[in-house]
Amino acid sequence: MNFNWEYFFELFVQLPAYIPVTIFIALVSMVLAILLGAFLTWLQLSGSKILKFLAQAYISLFRGMPTLVQLFLIFYGLPQLFPVFKGMSALTAALVGLGLKEAAYLSEIFRAAVNSVDKGQIEAGQALNIPSWKIFLHVILPQATLNALPATGNTFISLLKETSLAFTLGITELFGNAKMVAGQSFRYFETYLAVGLLYWLMIVVYTWLQRLFEKELEAPYRRSSDESH
Repeated sequence: MNFNWEYFFELFVQLPAYIPVTIFIALVSMVLAILLGAFLTWLQLSGSKILKFLAQAYISLFRGMPTLVQLFLIFYGLPQLFPVFKGMSALTAALVGLGLKEAAYLSEIFRAAVNSVDKGQIEAGQALNIPSWKIFLHVILPQATLNALPATGNTFISLLKETSLAFTLGITELFGNAKMVAGQSFRYFETYLAVGLLYWLMIVVYTWLQRLFEKELEAPYRRSSDESH
């Protein structure tokens, strides 16, 4: 078996230098996706058929088109149609493209989370003449956030892995650097195995942090349940 263990372990010193770029792309894209996803959710729940149709059309389009095609359309296509985008950097295109893509998935997650909140609690608040914004802020939002967190976390994990597509736009992130290293050394198996393990380790750490966050959000509900008994 022609596997160079020494070279393999050397990669774990070299490749992590590009992890911050990968995490930066994932975090900024996720923030954009959350904001846009929340807006799309509002459109779907607004009661307007036109706004709901526009939101559903967006969701259908961005969920149905490959991510790589979307990145190419934004980076290479938009400057042809609109000259104002000619100065757009590859990093900006990657952030926007990934954010627009994941917003379509998050919108459906948020919509389902809001609809999962017990309607009786909302009706009780309305019966007490509590303002709608207070009902949303103190009743709907905390429970919807808790319900949406697992699926939102899975979306972030998918996004973290999709940052590897940024290399196609010329961005040297974790996978991009690994691809260049493999091309120089011709040690493809060692290189791609190392980079795969690094992605896996990032996801393991994120999953651990997410579980801690979920426990913090669940704490008030656990205390209420214990007090009721």
